[in-house]
Amino acid sequence: MSLVDHLGELRTRIFRCILAVVAGSVVGFYFAKPVRDFLLEPLPGGVAQVLGPGDAFAIQLRISVVIGIILAMPVLLYQVWAFVAPGLTPSERRTVRPWIPLALLFFAMGVAIARFVLPFAVTFLLSFTDEKLVANMAAQPYFDFVTTLFLAFGVLMEFPILLFGLSRVGILSSARLRAARRYVILGIAVLSAVATPGTDLVSPLVLGVTMYILFEITLQVIRRTGR
Repeated sequence: MSLVDHLGELRTRIFRCILAVVAGSVVGFYFAKPVRDFLLEPLPGGVAQVLGPGDAFAIQLRISVVIGIILAMPVLLYQVWAFVAPGLTPSERRTVRPWIPLALLFFAMGVAIARFVLPFAVTFLLSFTDEKLVANMAAQPYFDFVTTLFLAFGVLMEFPILLFGLSRVGILSSARLRAARRYVILGIAVLSAVATPGTDLVSPLVLGVTMYILFEITLQVIRRTGR
């Protein structure tokens, strides 16, 4: 394919991804209220206040879009695979294909971990409030924090797929990853600190430890494949 054909296919794939997210967001809008209430549970009394007339609607839309992204993830992963697969050899396609469903599993695992971490992160951050700094939580910043946390955990959990894919095309090897382990640990620590919103210690710690465990597992998988 020519460069123009590749760009045309990329545009088509992106358009299909957008349609999938929009369709998922429509479904998400219906379930946004119970999801909102579920996410409010870690707060004192399970309530938060809105400060503007449009805040509640904006929060509803934001939750709907996040749900839409989660629901559309199988379509998003397939579109990425369909765009990349023609550039791989038949052997590489057979090797990488089983990892596509795993990418969905990793994303779901990231979201689940984020939900597990959320109460501890909120408790830690609110522990610094007192009678002078009252914890009257504003809804908009809280849901900005929550949705960013969920997406960050979900996306960063995909990095084992990236490592494995790079190993299959000869860019990385298990020996190179072992030699760079200290730099990988540093990179994971930086990513965990930057990607997680807020200033709590729990979120980046849990994310970093999980990413490192996945790195070691992926390293062993790459080694067993002879790379």
